[in-house]
Amino acid sequence: MTASKSCTSISPEDYLEAEKVRPIKHEYRQGKISAKAGESKPHVIIMGNVSVLLRNHLRGSGCMPYMADMKVRNETSNFYYYPDVAVTCDERDKNADEDFIRYPRLIVEVLSTTTAAFDRGDKLADYRTSESLQEYVLINQERVSVECFRRNAEGLWAPYPYSQGQDVQFASVNFRCAIETLYEDAIEIG
Repeated sequence: MTASKSCTSISPEDYLEAEKVRPIKHEYRQGKISAKAGESKPHVIIMGNVSVLLRNHLRGSGCMPYMADMKVRNETSNFYYYPDVAVTCDERDKNADEDFIRYPRLIVEVLSTTTAAFDRGDKLADYRTSESLQEYVLINQERVSVECFRRNAEGLWAPYPYSQGQDVQFASVNFRCAIETLYEDAIEIG
């Protein structure tokens, strides 16, 4: 969630240095920073469910899922975001000296009322400039609904919506599960 925005433009280098000592995480977009607020209980549970499911699925594959505290860097669109879950399968992201990844294959965001418009708008547009990203997933935390935006063979982004009773597929990492599994213990499913 975005709590507040700065009005002063700062460099990516200054952002990274300040972020090391800040008690609250901030996202960076084109010289501006936005403080991240805390998430709701359903948000945290869904994020944890996705992360654990992906970690178990990807074990031994060379792909690594990260949850919440790992930044994604994109130099083309000039941002550092903290996605809820990010998966990289690129050897170049294994540099232990960097506290961000550059080559995500899959990004998952859990929507809240304060972030939904940004996550569907500018953030989606920014992420689409990443050459490595194959899927961008939005999970609604209030009702059983998942939107997966997948890059097709022509390089265009196509939406794949999922609802209650369906299996969700993250083709970029060959993952499939019942949609209800993502929501386990987070919301009541009727």
